[in-house]
Amino acid sequence: MALRLHTVAARQGLAWLRAAFATYAKRPLGLTMLFVVFLFSAILVLALPYVGQIVVMGSLPLLSLGYMIATRAVLGGGTAQPGHLVEGLRGDTRRRAALLQLSAVYALATVVILLLADAVDGGRFERVQLLLATPERTPSENAELDALLADDRLTWGLVVRFGLAALLAIPFWHAPALVHWGGQGVLQSLFSSTLAVWRNRGAMTVYVVAWVGMIALFSVAVGALFGLLGTRQLAGLVALPAGLMFTCVFYVSLYFTFVDVFGGDGADGRDALHRPPPPGTLSDS
Repeated sequence: MALRLHTVAARQGLAWLRAAFATYAKRPLGLTMLFVVFLFSAILVLALPYVGQIVVMGSLPLLSLGYMIATRAVLGGGTAQPGHLVEGLRGDTRRRAALLQLSAVYALATVVILLLADAVDGGRFERVQLLLATPERTPSENAELDALLADDRLTWGLVVRFGLAALLAIPFWHAPALVHWGGQGVLQSLFSSTLAVWRNRGAMTVYVVAWVGMIALFSVAVGALFGLLGTRQLAGLVALPAGLMFTCVFYVSLYFTFVDVFGGDGADGRDALHRPPPPGTLSDS
């Protein structure tokens, strides 16, 4: 397939977000239901003893690819369907095997990261999550939470947990799409993805900063609005659907980060944000 690595301008990071929101607005229900279906499936899988959590973690590369396939369908005038989540596994045997191997590697790496983080913070992160989820904490629990938040081991555990997770995202950012549309093998796709993220680190930095800034501004605005209304406890009613929307838009944006960086030669690559790539550039098979 005619995939060629391009280095794009830093401002493209914002263009990816704009394109993702515009695409989501075309089929909000279908693209949201895609993630809802994944969530319900994950809940069922998590009920499996021992392997449930590992299987769910390993399914995240397939989720990102499924959203990219669905996004391409929406741009072509179609709809997002739950079948897009497993469409990558319907290809030829070699690509299916490569995608399953990617999923296994991702799950294994995630487990290692979680074990390392737990070893560093001694389970403090899980305890903080439990306390924060408690609606009415006792004075002793509030004191415990304050002590945990001031604990250096929790801080270093968070650094390990999120720092290594961010590093892991780099080789897997484009890898599923490179396997599905580019026919690359596991190691080649991981290397190509890492190289693409590095060469386009300016655009990726703008992309990440834009996401963080947008979510922070939204949180501040919602908090301020409900604070003025004296109903701060109702902010969660807005936070839940907004979080779902932002998650879906994020997964939609992955398609644009891919086609803009790995588009075909000349105009085919540069126009990737405005129309689906031509059949000779990216195929659905």
